[in-house]
Amino acid sequence: MDAAHDAALLHTVSDGVATVVISHPAKRNAMTAAMWRALPELLATLAADPAVRVLVLTGAGPTFCAGADISSLTGDEDPQALAVAAEEALAAFPKPTLAAIRGFCVGGGSQLAAACDLRFAEEGASFGVTPAKLGIVYPASSTRRLVRLVGPAAAKYLLFSAELVDAERALRTGFLEELLPAGRLDERVARFTRVLASRSRLTQAAAKEFADGRTDRDGHWRAQAAASGDTAEGVAAFLERRPPVFRWPTAD
Repeated sequence: MDAAHDAALLHTVSDGVATVVISHPAKRNAMTAAMWRALPELLATLAADPAVRVLVLTGAGPTFCAGADISSLTGDEDPQALAVAAEEALAAFPKPTLAAIRGFCVGGGSQLAAACDLRFAEEGASFGVTPAKLGIVYPASSTRRLVRLVGPAAAKYLLFSAELVDAERALRTGFLEELLPAGRLDERVARFTRVLASRSRLTQAAAKEFADGRTDRDGHWRAQAAASGDTAEGVAAFLERRPPVFRWPTAD
C-alpha cells in the first residue's frame, strides 16, 4: 500500500480542547498534499464549534512533523502555496493554539509550529528551517513570522544554514515557551490547556488580535466587553472566591 494512504489529520474534542494529530508514521509525519489541503477546512470546522476553547497541534508517536512529503504532489501543485495556505489558516484560528512537539519539527513542521500561539516541547526535540538545502525561497509571510518569534539574527541563522538546532537552543531564542523533561509533555499540555479553557474567551480573542498586530478593532472589543458583562462577572467571582461564569460570546 502507498504510504500516503496511511497519512491523515486525526482530531478529537474533549473538555474544550481540540487535539489535531499529524499522522504519517511511514515518513515521520511529513505532510502530504492531501493533508495540507485538508488542514484549513478542519480548522474552520473546529473554529466554528462552540465546544472548542483551545486547539493543540501535535504529531503521532515520537515525531512532530518532518516537513512536506514531496512525493505526494502532482505535477501541477505548488507545495509552497499549499503549506502557506495551511499555515495562514492556523495563524488565523480565533482561539488559543498550542503546538506540542516531540522529535523532529523541521521544514513545514516548523512552519506549522510557528503559526501556533504557543509551543511546548519535550527534551530531545530538533528544529530546522531547511529551504537552503533545496534552493527554495522561503515564503515572505513565513519568514516574517519566524523573525517575530526569534529575532532577525536567529531567523537568519536557521534560514541561511538549514542546520537543525536542539530544543535548548530553540527555547533560548524564543521559538519555544516551555521545554519539558522526557515523558512530561502530555501532562503539562493537558494541565495548561485546562487553564486556558477556564479563562475568559473575550480576553483571549482580543489579546490574540492585538498581539498579532491588528490595530483597527479597539472599539469593537470595548463594545464586546461592555455588552458581555464578563468584567463584572470576573470581579464578582474573584471577590466571592468562586469560579467565574463568563458569557462571551453570548450566542453560544
